[in-house]
Amino acid sequence: MSRVILFNKPFGVLPQFTDTGTAGSPRPTLSDFIDVPGVYPAGRLDMDSEGLMILTDDGRLQARISDPRYKLPKIYRVQVEGTVSDDALLQLRRGVQLRDGVTLPAEADRIADPQLWPRDPPIRVRQTVPDSWIQLIIREGRNRQVRRMTAAVGHPTLRLVRHGVGDWTLDDLAPGSWREV
Repeated sequence: MSRVILFNKPFGVLPQFTDTGTAGSPRPTLSDFIDVPGVYPAGRLDMDSEGLMILTDDGRLQARISDPRYKLPKIYRVQVEGTVSDDALLQLRRGVQLRDGVTLPAEADRIADPQLWPRDPPIRVRQTVPDSWIQLIIREGRNRQVRRMTAAVGHPTLRLVRHGVGDWTLDDLAPGSWREV
């Protein structure tokens, strides 16, 4: 039986078990939260992003989750700068031109503030610029793709939380917590 672990990665945590880039680095890694031998992340989640990471000891499952050819949906809740227009949503739904090509069409909708846990450090708040929340569902996984997509339509990302991958979701999993499924 494969082991599958769902982990709610906090902001500022490297999505790997060791920090080989900087000797003596104080940056937290997955090993600060998960002490389960033989499991590895299926895909990545940037250090400045939060939310669902899936870890497994099954190489085939790991490849299926992370390989874009399987088009597994990844659900993101994104706090963006500004009030998202219908035109911006339409652009996201059609695919956005990035430096590395046009993205696949995304499912994009405005959502109410999802009332998430507080982020440490908090996002920057500008008194003169409103912010809003959208939900994006993408089926590819380019480097920093969601952030680049929202910026391309005029709404830089302030906070990015992955809520789901395929059939797995965060549900009530607290930041820094994990559970085996």
